[in-house]
Amino acid sequence: MLSKNLEKALNAQIRHEAESSQIYLAMASWAEVQGLEGVAQFMYAQSNEERQHMLKLVRYVNERGGHAIVSDLKEPAVKFGSFKSMFETLLKHEVFVSQTINTLVDISLSEKDYATHNFLQWYVAEQIEEEAQARTILDKIKMIGDDKAGLYLFDSDIRNFTSVGKPSEN
Repeated sequence: MLSKNLEKALNAQIRHEAESSQIYLAMASWAEVQGLEGVAQFMYAQSNEERQHMLKLVRYVNERGGHAIVSDLKEPAVKFGSFKSMFETLLKHEVFVSQTINTLVDISLSEKDYATHNFLQWYVAEQIEEEAQARTILDKIKMIGDDKAGLYLFDSDIRNFTSVGKPSEN
């Protein structure tokens, strides 16, 4: 059984994950309008992944005797200036999400809720991957600079980018 304190904190995380999905959906739409089809496809996939993270939390809260709350969300930005600034925003957001997960881990340990602590370890590992992926993408963007040919190749390659700089095997 979840404590009310932990249930409230997990519900806050549900909102963060839902907002993450919306942020990445807005990024996908912006990239698509800019003609960056590969970036758009990547961001649509990221949006779907964040939604799955949210659903996993919803199910966990409900299975542990709590009540997962679907709340209102902040409207995400819809313009990003450049694809570089968009990915810088993505990294900042992933760092924020990592901090919120770490706070949840702290609460679970302080309340000696080892089941929740164990459940959250998946999110801890996922956030390490998400931050590393964002940093790798930003490193590639820095290498490109203002080279249009490099941007074209980056846009083509990113659609296959699935984890920490490794192209997908599909």
